[in-house]
Amino acid sequence: MGEDVSLVKYGSATARGFRARRGLTFDEWMSAGRQIARISTASAWWIGDWLSYGECAYGSRYRIAIDLTSFDYKTLRNYVWVARRFELSRRRDSLSFQHHAEVAALAEPEQDLWLSRAERGRWSRNELRRQLAHARETGDVAVAEHVIVVRIRVPRERELQWREAAEASAQPLGLWIAAAADALVRTSEPRAPR
Repeated sequence: MGEDVSLVKYGSATARGFRARRGLTFDEWMSAGRQIARISTASAWWIGDWLSYGECAYGSRYRIAIDLTSFDYKTLRNYVWVARRFELSRRRDSLSFQHHAEVAALAEPEQDLWLSRAERGRWSRNELRRQLAHARETGDVAVAEHVIVVRIRVPRERELQWREAAEASAQPLGLWIAAAADALVRTSEPRAPR
């Protein structure tokens, strides 16, 4: 469920800084940088999840959160909003919190589509933003108001089979289900109007 974000094998980290272990190789130094980037992204998720829990359990606690984190209200609200838009299972380890924030306003299928594109293309957050803007200009992206969410109840075993099939085809579950349904529509006989 996600990669280790520890820096222990590269040195020591405190609230005031990172002290590299003596004799780090270039590859280890690069790995430490990747870990620090993961921690940076993870901390936004952690704060969003932490504050979301606090809101549910104790009511609005932004003043406490502002004092504890030193973040402003707007930043904390954004962290909570993005965290609530993506269940843990839908968050992409290979993409930053900011990638997710770029697509958070979209409906889940579109979020998954754009995050998959960003993963495949190894897009930076800025490139994802540029691609989304271009798609909006040309009318190639559906916005949340024009998309409906369909919910179906299925036995857990079927859902697990679907998830395995979606993973085998390297697609998010929602896109895999939509593709399967679209394929059935294309192959079915047209019905006469009633």
